[in-house]
Amino acid sequence: MATVELRFSALPEHVRTARLVAAAVARRVGVDESVLDEVRLAVGEACSRAVGLHQRAGVLGGAVRVALTDQEKRFLIEVEDEAGPMSVPAPGADEDADEDMLGLAVITGLVEDLEVTNGVRGGLIRMSWPVPADVLAR
Repeated sequence: MATVELRFSALPEHVRTARLVAAAVARRVGVDESVLDEVRLAVGEACSRAVGLHQRAGVLGGAVRVALTDQEKRFLIEVEDEAGPMSVPAPGADEDADEDMLGLAVITGLVEDLEVTNGVRGGLIRMSWPVPADVLAR
């Protein structure tokens, strides 16, 4: 089981890099080409959400952690923020809450295996995709 870990300052300009790294690692571990856009988009949404949480919480100097793990039959991605205790706001509470809910809805539409929980220092989004059996046989 190999893991690539990326940590970046919670700034919007780093989200693109996280998307590119996620797609490259997914391709390397054998995730089906037809799923790569979903991986890229889901990671982008999760990282954008983490950056937004940092900005709204006023957490300066915090980082977003992206862990990309090649498991035996799955490709696992974890996106963790350091914005403090995670809360999923109620729809319509305010503009930030609506943006957060929209981001989670987009991720839910892209990822079948999704878990949104509390991490060590903030929120944690765990997503995974299958690695085709023919890739595993190589």
